[in-house]
Amino acid sequence: MLSPDDPAFLAVRDRIRAIFFDLDGTLIDTDDALLEALARRLERWSWAFGGGNPRPFLRRAVLAAEGPVNAVISALDAVGLDDNLFSIGDRLRHARGVRPRGNFVAVDGALEMIRSLRPSYRLGVVTTRSRADALAFLRQFELESLLEVLASREDTRRLKPHPEPVHRAASSVDLSPDQCVLVGDTPVDIVSAKVAGAYAVGVLCGFGERDELLKAGADLILENTAQLTAWF
Repeated sequence: MLSPDDPAFLAVRDRIRAIFFDLDGTLIDTDDALLEALARRLERWSWAFGGGNPRPFLRRAVLAAEGPVNAVISALDAVGLDDNLFSIGDRLRHARGVRPRGNFVAVDGALEMIRSLRPSYRLGVVTTRSRADALAFLRQFELESLLEVLASREDTRRLKPHPEPVHRAASSVDLSPDQCVLVGDTPVDIVSAKVAGAYAVGVLCGFGERDELLKAGADLILENTAQLTAWF
């Protein structure tokens, strides 16, 4: 899409009734702290990496692991194993520089964007974080009444990139997926939306990059989540 007044986009926007957000890298800022620490440890072997910089390799490794790790978590949940095993996913989020519960930093402009969109759309969160983490984020920024939908890792049997979380979020507000948007920063978010039949918006304020978000099928790419206001 070239601009918010693109006729092709306007046709899509007329159908949209709900907007769902990933948390990490989309509404919650990340600092990639662990990746920087790993990169420093690998500096002595920098010759083995293209351009002498291990950071792109590490970032791709974490992104590549996200989908399989979510699948493992889903499998563990299906056989009723203890929730402590979900720490696998928590460690992956930590590797992405994700901030811990109670110490969240919102993406610049994201809170204002949510408040501006709420009168026109049903809003919610679709995340692989725990329900406790997601609720802690909502309470920290007083968003409980604005983000009314919550699909966390305890709420579905399958996690992103499976479409089930998007389907659950849509059905909770009595909408079909094609009336909904999922906004996220990684290919896992985009694939989940597209397979579900929803509109997918990728944002570059998190962990993903433009080319990989487009390859995953993103309908729209924005520099940051706050820009959503101009489009919706």
